[in-house]
Amino acid sequence: MPDSLTRESTTTSVVLLATTPACRLSSGDGTLLDRIGDQLAVLPVRDVQVVTPGGGLGADLRGVAKIARTSSGAVAVLPADLVAHTEALALLLEHPAHDTGALVSYDVAAAPLRPPVRVEGGRIVAAGSSFHVVPEANATFRGVLQAGEADLASLADVADELAELAETGKLGPVTPVEAVDLLLVGLVRSGVAVRAAGIGPLHADRVTGQLAADNAVIKLAEVDEERVKLDTSVKEDDGFFATFFVSSWSRHLIKPAVRLKLTPNTVTGISVGLALLSAVWFSAGTQGGRLGGAALLYLSFALDCLDGQVARYTRTFSPLGAWADGMSDRLKEYLVYIGLAIGFGGTEIWYLAAAATVLQVVRHAIDYSYAGAVADASRVGAMWGSPVRSLLESHDARRDHGMLSLAQRLERDTLARWLKKMIVLPIGERTALIAVTAAGWNARVTFLALLCWGGVAALYQLTGRIARSAR
Repeated sequence: MPDSLTRESTTTSVVLLATTPACRLSSGDGTLLDRIGDQLAVLPVRDVQVVTPGGGLGADLRGVAKIARTSSGAVAVLPADLVAHTEALALLLEHPAHDTGALVSYDVAAAPLRPPVRVEGGRIVAAGSSFHVVPEANATFRGVLQAGEADLASLADVADELAELAETGKLGPVTPVEAVDLLLVGLVRSGVAVRAAGIGPLHADRVTGQLAADNAVIKLAEVDEERVKLDTSVKEDDGFFATFFVSSWSRHLIKPAVRLKLTPNTVTGISVGLALLSAVWFSAGTQGGRLGGAALLYLSFALDCLDGQVARYTRTFSPLGAWADGMSDRLKEYLVYIGLAIGFGGTEIWYLAAAATVLQVVRHAIDYSYAGAVADASRVGAMWGSPVRSLLESHDARRDHGMLSLAQRLERDTLARWLKKMIVLPIGERTALIAVTAAGWNARVTFLALLCWGGVAALYQLTGRIARSAR
């Protein structure tokens, strides 16, 4: 039965599964259960519901379902036999979105307490357990699952379905150890979008014996959590230019910005100001003006990267902030187009500037309309997907042997991966293209380069979206 330990009011509840003997193993002055309870006490959770042994896997899952149906906010489920860095837990519990997600490691060495998963585009698209196979697995689940408020009904339905299957023997010889693994499988197969929260160099390991528990605690001390927090504030999947020519040094500005109490939105505002100054310099039409404009544009983009880094470091990002950041990117780019056109002079250049603007609008429409369609499809899947059917079906039947396998092979090749990132002409590459061509040549060259590369990028994106939709 669950026992409730109430905390201060926030938006996340925790279901702590103290249903395995390992949670009673000693750790310091207490047990593993005590240890993880102390960690949760310093994280922003509203209450901790401790599920104790007393009825087997079916009863445990029904307890999770009951809590999910009565909760008014996000619900995180984790086992008490978990030895993890507090910062790893915070990746889900402190995330401002309080969305549906799971802790994963991109170490693909699967084990009984590290079930395999496949991650695509930051989402878990396939999850495994002792009897669920995951083809092309590229990560492992590390025991912490959170359901956002919008997905609580799905979590409850999945838990009840699994409980029924366990009680009727249809799940085979599974034990309470696999409760959280099965919940992840059920959510993924019923169409819920589950964000993959990668732990990076942090540790999160479930243990079964005292020696394993002691070794896991020792491994925690070998990692500097503060350093990892700083490192993970920098996007791992950013573009080539942003990764190697901006984030390599902008990371050192994160802590000074925090000490100066600069919010991400403040940094975004300064970035817009620099872009406006860049456009003014470009409008001069002189070689010096173009050089100054290029330098200011580069600094503006650096601050554009920094605002996201500060947001991730302080975990103060929000949907409004993300929207404002995206809108500011468009505003800065089009201001620069205007400045370049004014500086070059003549009627023809305005046609090129308008064509470059229209092309960027079309490209963004391709991206955002596709993302919206995927989100709608996910919601339909969550509403209509049958957990019972999807849990028992053969996952091999859903395997795509064509473009999926090709894409995954390309992702494993470093050069191909960077080329894929560059060909779509992301904001970093566009900034570099504008700065270099404007400083080295003139606005006509800049707009022609944007149209040529942007046209190839649009065709590549459109082809990829059609192929993914067909798959």
